[in-house]
Amino acid sequence: MNVKDAARKAINYIADVFFTENLESIGLEEVILNEDDNTWEVTIGFSRPWDYPKAGLVTGFQPQIPKRQYKIVRIDNKSGEVKSIKMREIKNE
Repeated sequence: MNVKDAARKAINYIADVFFTENLESIGLEEVILNEDDNTWEVTIGFSRPWDYPKAGLVTGFQPQIPKRQYKIVRIDNKSGEVKSIKMREIKNE
């Protein structure tokens, strides 16, 4: 498996697993091969409908920029099997 294969698999997997949540702007953030356990760690970012700020007096008619969610998908390099999905911790939010 190469970087492109791992990225494609992770994006498709996230889209499939979270299909009921109407994900938007799904995108690749980073890809790392963890040589200790021979797994790809692929970070995927996306937004959900509830990630948009609520319109109100403060926001008015300004563009509504959603918060991003980030998931790390671990994929076995040899078998291509997805091993886990976990939340990536966000600092300074």
